[in-house]
Amino acid sequence: MAVPVAFFAVFFAWPVTAIVTRGLKADGVWRFGRIADVVGQSDIRHVLWFTTWQALASTALTLLAALPAAYVFARLDFPGKQVLRAVVTVPFVLPTVVVGTAFLALVGRGGLLDELWGVRLDTTVWAILLAHVFFNYAVVVRTVGGLWAQLDPRQEEAARMLGVSPLGAWRKVTLPALVPAVAAAALMVFLFTFTSFGVVQILGGPTFSTLEVEIYRQTSEIFDLSTAAVLTIVQFVAVGAILAVHAWTVRRRESALRLVDPSVTARRPRGAGQWALLGAVLATIAVLLVLPLAVLVRRSFDGGFGYYRALGDADGGTFLVAPIQSVVSSLEYAVAATAIAVLIGGLAAAALARRDAGRLVRGFDALLMLPLGVSAVTVGFGFLIALDKPPLDLRQSWILVPLAQALVGVPFVVRTMLPVLRAVDGRLREAAAVLGASPWRVWREVDLPMVRRALLVAAGFAFAVSLGEFGATVFIARPDNPTLPVAVARLLSRPGDLNYGQAMALSTILMVVCAVALLVLERLRTDRTGEF
Repeated sequence: MAVPVAFFAVFFAWPVTAIVTRGLKADGVWRFGRIADVVGQSDIRHVLWFTTWQALASTALTLLAALPAAYVFARLDFPGKQVLRAVVTVPFVLPTVVVGTAFLALVGRGGLLDELWGVRLDTTVWAILLAHVFFNYAVVVRTVGGLWAQLDPRQEEAARMLGVSPLGAWRKVTLPALVPAVAAAALMVFLFTFTSFGVVQILGGPTFSTLEVEIYRQTSEIFDLSTAAVLTIVQFVAVGAILAVHAWTVRRRESALRLVDPSVTARRPRGAGQWALLGAVLATIAVLLVLPLAVLVRRSFDGGFGYYRALGDADGGTFLVAPIQSVVSSLEYAVAATAIAVLIGGLAAAALARRDAGRLVRGFDALLMLPLGVSAVTVGFGFLIALDKPPLDLRQSWILVPLAQALVGVPFVVRTMLPVLRAVDGRLREAAAVLGASPWRVWREVDLPMVRRALLVAAGFAFAVSLGEFGATVFIARPDNPTLPVAVARLLSRPGDLNYGQAMALSTILMVVCAVALLVLERLRTDRTGEF
């Protein structure tokens, strides 16, 4: 556990503390009164209000759209189910910049809705809400559907045999068992939308701003570190509260009804109602998830392959290298970040899975989730401030980007590997140790064969997430080595059809890479591999 703790202390706690300290401390004196001053400003209160209510609205809409799909994937068996599960999950691993770009192609100027009916939604909050539903749909389907598939249907059938109506049996037997999973999914969706950056940055324009976007604006445009530090503290407190409640719901979910093998609970659709529900879910997936991506691909081919060919030309302004070079850079960064995330996350998961783990070790499990909710903008800018002096003078080093990406990948590695490691029979380890095996040999010959698949899945998720990290890398990616999300954002910030088309082309390339990685993962994983 010492290595993961040291990693998070140096590359997460230190940068965040550095920027908060610089913002709230002047001439050696702490200015805590600055917190009240900033929160009391009318424009900041507006940002706080918009951040909160759009997260609540996004969460409600996501639950409304995705809960029927959770049932379909949990209880119905139909051709193409595995491929469709991958399709549903693709939006979640896409970079938020690509999600924003896809909806810009759908609802923005010259988008599909504009072409067909002259309707533009990119300057309204509806574009942001729909993009958030698109991005978080899989969170509900995976979290709720994963538990629903393992609930024994015979308990509900027994209630119906005693005369309870189908709705009543579901309400009294199944729903109470699902409540912790629904709550956990809702909290995660709220967390992701509360800290939304890329989607709001692209679709919100100057009108709408979340806390994360405002932190970026105060840091990079206004250079007001004091205000940015206060907003970071506010977001940190909110995220900490959300994660504390989420940890409680996860413990409740683990103590739910007796679980069974998911393969025995899914059946072919029966009756007109189930077929209609399946059709409605397929239609929702087609319109809400597939259509924006299809429009994105279509816009990238406006005028043939011209936008793709233009990616090979360096303009010497926004890019010091050809935009296509960002593909190579992103892949190199993602491979390095995946290696770091698997190493740190694997060690953390192994320590957390020990039955003799103390309360402090178990508490570290919740802290591992903080990078998903704490401002990535703060982390990225903190890297520049904290890691610029010996013995860790990394400001000019390429390793900064993989380190920032690994911070986001580690929680996915832990969440994927931890349940599998906990399921390994401890007596096998004890028997190997009694026979003289060293701890390393016990891991290699007992644990590794059982967790190999989960390890590959964890690496795949870390790779996909690293490819899409934007909030931190927008600060630390070098101009001659931009990542794909940074390149897309730079292209979108410049006027002209050529820049817009190149952004669509790069987003399409990034989408294809993420989709291929996810399809490979779906062939590796089972429904019970990991918590997501």
